[in-house]
Amino acid sequence: MKKLFFTFALLVLIMQSRAQSFQGIIKWSFTMTITDPKMKAQMEDAQKKMNDPANQAKMKEMEAKMNDPQFKAMMDSNPQLKAQMESAMKMMQSGDMSAMMPKGMIVKIKDSNTLMQMEGGMMANMEILYLKDKNQSYKIDRKDKTYSVLPNNTEQQQQSKQNADVKVTKTSETAKILGYTCTKYTVDYTSEGHTLHQILWSTTEIKDWDMKSMANQRMSSNQRIYFDKIDGVPLKVEMYMPQGNMVMEVKEINKQSLPASDFTIPSDFKEVALGFGGKY
Repeated sequence: MKKLFFTFALLVLIMQSRAQSFQGIIKWSFTMTITDPKMKAQMEDAQKKMNDPANQAKMKEMEAKMNDPQFKAMMDSNPQLKAQMESAMKMMQSGDMSAMMPKGMIVKIKDSNTLMQMEGGMMANMEILYLKDKNQSYKIDRKDKTYSVLPNNTEQQQQSKQNADVKVTKTSETAKILGYTCTKYTVDYTSEGHTLHQILWSTTEIKDWDMKSMANQRMSSNQRIYFDKIDGVPLKVEMYMPQGNMVMEVKEINKQSLPASDFTIPSDFKEVALGFGGKY
């Protein structure tokens, strides 16, 4: 499950592609299928436990406890933990494990700044703001009026430039996505003994948006992004991993003027430490 969520975080980097003069809103959809037998069994077991009336009753008791003034005060002092618990509670009460998975993503772009918002799942309403002039990304929580500074990838970029174990192949196959002609690329590399396969459908018909600046970036030792051999910008990405398969596809591209205020951190927002050991 962890690696699948890493893939969503990887998309944050994809959308920080220094989109040249492009300005507008891009909407992505996500479709995920769990194929790993062990993980499927774990999810099915967890699904049964969540649907058990006794566990549902316990969830109601926990919900009541979360409304206790003292407990609420403790949770309010840790906004990130509060948001995580609220998301987990919502998922458990629904009895639907698939509710954990994001359903899509909305990305706003202006002057090479980006604002990404996840839709659905445990990451619902999570926002990542990238500011070009600072070359810095921030995780924003508008509900709690807080923000966290995300780690930069400078050292990871330098390390990844020393790796040449990713094979990118441009094919002659094409397909139409949103009216744009896209060329099929295949990407293969090995991570922790597993061969990972990706298919990207990229178009060069959006002249003010390109992925070349994303060449040789990665966000961890196992999650790499190699776009130096891919022309244009992918409108569809298929990922095949040991844990499962995922398809991400652009559903809307709306070129429009956006207010500069969308790409600022409100002055009354408080900075808080990033959870999960500095990861997101």
